[in-house]
Formats: sequence, structure tokens, C-alpha cells
Amino acid sequence: MVTTAQVENAPIRPFAMGDCRATLERRGDGALLVRNVHPLGPWPDKLTQRLEHWARVAPDRVWLAGRENGEWRRITYGQALTNARRIASALTARGLSAERPLMILSGNDLDHAMLGMGALYAGIAYAPISPAYSLISSDHGKLKYIIELITPGLIFAADGAVFAKAIANAVPADVELVVGRNPPSFRPATSYAELADAPESPRVDAAHAAVGPDTIAKFLFTSGSTGMPKAVVNTQRMLCANAEMASSHFAFMKETPPVTLDWSPWNHTAGGNHDFNLFLYNGGTYYIDDGRPTPGGMEATVRNLRDISPTWYFNVPKGYAALVPYLRDDRELCRGFFRNLNMLWYAGAGMAQHTWDELDALSARTTGERVIVLTGLGSTETAPFALGANQTMIGAGNVGLPARGLELKLVPNAGKWEARVRGPSITPGYWRQPELTAKAFDDEGFYILGDALRFVDENDVDRGFVFDGRIAEDFKLNTGTWVAVGPLRAAFIDHCAPYAQDVVIAGIDQDFIGALIFPDLDACRRRVGDAGMSAKELLAHKGLREELQALLTSFAAKGTGSSNRVARAILLEDGPSIDKSEMTDKGSINQRAVLANRAHLVEMLYMEEPAPFVFRA
Repeated sequence: MVTTAQVENAPIRPFAMGDCRATLERRGDGALLVRNVHPLGPWPDKLTQRLEHWARVAPDRVWLAGRENGEWRRITYGQALTNARRIASALTARGLSAERPLMILSGNDLDHAMLGMGALYAGIAYAPISPAYSLISSDHGKLKYIIELITPGLIFAADGAVFAKAIANAVPADVELVVGRNPPSFRPATSYAELADAPESPRVDAAHAAVGPDTIAKFLFTSGSTGMPKAVVNTQRMLCANAEMASSHFAFMKETPPVTLDWSPWNHTAGGNHDFNLFLYNGGTYYIDDGRPTPGGMEATVRNLRDISPTWYFNVPKGYAALVPYLRDDRELCRGFFRNLNMLWYAGAGMAQHTWDELDALSARTTGERVIVLTGLGSTETAPFALGANQTMIGAGNVGLPARGLELKLVPNAGKWEARVRGPSITPGYWRQPELTAKAFDDEGFYILGDALRFVDENDVDRGFVFDGRIAEDFKLNTGTWVAVGPLRAAFIDHCAPYAQDVVIAGIDQDFIGALIFPDLDACRRRVGDAGMSAKELLAHKGLREELQALLTSFAAKGTGSSNRVARAILLEDGPSIDKSEMTDKGSINQRAVLANRAHLVEMLYMEEPAPFVFRA
């Protein structure tokens, strides 16, 4: 057992990261401008130049690996270039373009990766779509909307049987369908092998030479947390400049080719741009994790980690929380995980302090060193790396400083600093939605992130910034008191761990704050010792309710006033709905949609005599 003092005294594992310092300019209009002191180094005109480089320099090095029939199938850089050129030839022959792009319905696998690289090589835009829109959605509404918006010329699904319902309901009959296996019986489909085995066309070199910085590389869709997803234009300039920004930050990757195991979906910018491009850019080896941070998916991740010892590891906080018990209980797994690891990176939400502390303790116990946990800030529109922390900015919520080549503008807004960014990695806008594009930028061309930041130390900008919530989520009580939803939500979840999976904060124009709690049903079942108990029975369990009541009471006691004291709460039996936009496909909660869809429960929070199931602090 490692004591707290031993963890705190354990040295941080040394590794190279980019120097992170900034200048601060205070403008007469009240805004602040923050810039990295270092210029951004040169970047290529197109991402596929890095594939060509590594195919020339290290043709036999494994670039990608994924499990097929239980065994790892590996693709080297040399093989990948050959495959990309063949697929580019097949796609070029079909006359695809940004107006008629390639759409990919299925998740991360080697065929998906090769189709994407083939499209990039040919200068054809492609759009990876969340599989949830095909497999979880009951009405395929978002999938139909996306198809209508971008008018694809070819649609790929890895398995025609798995995606059969979505194909039948949403894919137009005049759009070519390509499948990896199990073609549907109700319509024609081309096999992926036909594209992959296509002979190289004499036109492929000319097509590749025509690709430039302004060529649209892909469309990535926002998560739909505020309605229907928006198609974010990703140019070659965005992807290449951002990969150089991230590589300058993670300097150790330029010294030694990195290795990772990663599950994060490629239809999101974190997995599909940041992680995928970062490893291609630096000649790394990327193992596709077929696991997920879910009770049924962690076993696959753990199996893969027994094979792979990463040098860099990315996950969402929920993923780290799910991994920690396995590392705690299996010394050999823990040793393999931390053996070559330089650092841990997280994104997507705030990390609970108890998860952070356990990771510190596990690395200290296993290696005698602390493997640091860091994060940053970005969005689909920023490609995504915009701010990042290094070893001088360790601490929960510290998102660091602007990347090299980016300008950060902080604008006063309701007592907070609203963040905006400008630079070569920022999107030119949303595809076929000029009105949304216009609203996304201010009159100086800064992209409006919608996030608030605060200084770690107002007298020392080099200590970085802390995420201070989403501007649009904050609200006032009827007393005029502002409620900062982001920090309150994070503190509530941390205090009520492990029982609160997420929480929606209510109270607009009310006397006090209320909360709708999405419980972690698996943690609750472990508490009561009955894995088969239904959600309804579970949330009525006397012992569990007493424990949750105690947590809510103690959280309220910590409050310093009405702005951070949760006075009432309700446990939600039903999880968030993706069709009703309550949850994005990556698991983020849309606060406004939940409050709107469950208005009757919000009313119950504020009844003069609330029902017995309402917790009162």
C-alpha cells in the first residue's frame, strides 16, 4: 500500500514536452490576447505527405493494427501507402468530390482507416458518421439529416447485416453502397475488397498533386448537443497545422515513434483528428482498441493492454475510472500499462479527483514515479488541439496555454472570461450552412468556443487556465445570483462518486438549485449487492437512498451560498435519449434538452410540498 506522502514525494517520470509559455496583452476594449511565445514550425500541405515520408523512411514499421477474428492484423507504412493509392484510384474513377463525398457509417477498423487515407490521397472529402446514428437511434433521424445535408456519392458500412436497418431506412437507392462483409439482400452492394484491390490509375498521381492546403479533407459532425449535428469543414491546412501544434507539445513523439492503444471514435475530432493524425504525423504505431469504457467493453480493453504497452495513452475520465479497478487488482497488467508510459491525456469532461489520485498512486506503486495526467481544450472546429497543459501545469481542470500558432482572445462575459481562438487550424465554417458559420465567428475572425476560462494565477499567465464551464449553460436564480453549471456539476459528481454518472442542474429563475441525477446503475447495484435488480427497484432501495441522502446533505453543507448549494434532487430511472438530443453519441449530456424533455420532473423539484422520492438537503 502506497501512502499519500509516498505518492506526493514520488518524482514525476521525466520525458520531453514542448516549452509552454505565453504573452498577455490587455486591450483597451477589455479583452485579453494570449499567445504562445514560440512560433509554430512548418507543416506539410497535405497529411498524406507524412504517409509518404514514413513509407519511404520506415516502410516495415507497423502503423495500424486491429483485431480480426481475435488476432492482430497489422499494416505497415509501406503497405498503407500502396493500399491508399489503390483505393484513391477506385474513388477517383467514381467521380467523388466534396459535393459527393465518401460517407463511412461504421466505427474504427482497418478498412475504415484505409478508405479515409485513400480519400485524402485523392483529394476527396470523406465523412465518418457516428455508428450510434445507425445502431442506437430508433428513427435514424440524424442519419437521414446528415445524408441530405452532404449528399454522399458512396457510403461504406463494415457489416451489411449489422447496418441493414439503417441502410434500408436512410441510404438512398441511387447512392453506391460498399460493405466489408455480409451484403444486404435487399439492394446491390460493392465489396470493400473490390476497392482495395483496384489497380493503380495513371490519374492518381495527378489527383494527389492537386491536393493543397485549402482542399477539404473531411466533414466531421458536431455531437448534436444543441440540435441537429453540423458538418464542420476540415481542410488539409487545419489537419496538418494542428498535427504540428500537437507534435510540438508532445515533443517526445518526435524523438521516438510513439505507441498507443486507442478506442476513441474516429467520427469525433479527438480520436479521428488528434490521436489518429498525431501518430501518423510522428511515424507511430496505433493499435485500435475494440473495447469501450463500459461494463461490457472493458474486458476487451484489458485484453488488449496485456499485449500493448503504450508510450502515450488517451481516454475520457469515465474510461480511466473504469480502468482503475483492473489496474488495482492485477499487478502484471498494471506493470505493463505503466512500463513505457510517458503520460496520460484525458478530454471530454472533468476528471474526478479520486480517479486522478488512484492513477497517481498506481503509477507510484508500480514504477516509483508518477506518470502525470494532463489535459487540454479544443473542439471539432479547432481540429481540435487548441490549448494544452504540460508538466508545469499539473492539476485538475488545468487546460494549459494556447498551442503554438494560435491566438486566444478572452472577452469579459457575465463575470467570466469567454474564450475565442484564431489561427491556421480553425475551420472555415459549416458545410452548406452559411448562417451558422457567420454566428460562429466574431468581427475579428476569432472562432467563438462558447467555453469560459479562468486564470490559475492572474499574476502569472504561464501557470495556465482552468476550464470554467460552458457560457450557454450558466443561469441566474431569481435572486440574480449566477450559477456556474460546469464547476458545480463536476464538484457534485466528484462528491457523489461512484453513484452519480451525470447530473443536470436546474434552477433558472427559481429560489434554489435542483438536480436531476443520472445514476451509475452498476455502481448502485454493487452497493446493494444485487446485480439483477431492476432500475426501479434499485432506486427505491432503502439503504442506497439513505447513503445518497447523506451525500447530498454533506454536499449542501459544503456550499458557500445559493450559487453552489443543491437543495433538492431526483434520481432518474430512465437514461438519456440520443433521439431526443439528451445525450450525444459520445456520452455527453445536453443539459438544456434534458431540462426541456423532463420539465414535469423539474416542476416536482420546486413544488411547495415535494413528493417523497425527491431528496431534500
